[in-house]
Amino acid sequence: MPNMNDILRQANVMQNKLAKLQQQMADNTVEASSGGGMVKVVANCKQEIKSITIDPKALEGGDAEMLQDLVLTAVNEALRVGKATMEREMSAITGGIRLPGIM
Repeated sequence: MPNMNDILRQANVMQNKLAKLQQQMADNTVEASSGGGMVKVVANCKQEIKSITIDPKALEGGDAEMLQDLVLTAVNEALRVGKATMEREMSAITGGIRLPGIM
């Protein structure tokens, strides 16, 4: 049976790994697009939007509602992919255990 010092050491190692992973995920970006690539969104895996690119062709029709839908779709997809990536990487460190306050 592991003693308390071993448990605390293991917890400290995991905490350091998680802190390092969170920094890596802030630097790791994902991209999503909608409308056949007319709207592209880049987000990091901490669910922060880094850029939105809109092809000028998307503005030609003057349909603001369509453009809003394209932006919303691309943003949601980028955030979904980023979150899934973060969860996959966290699970690799924690062995699938969900830690409160981490995600």
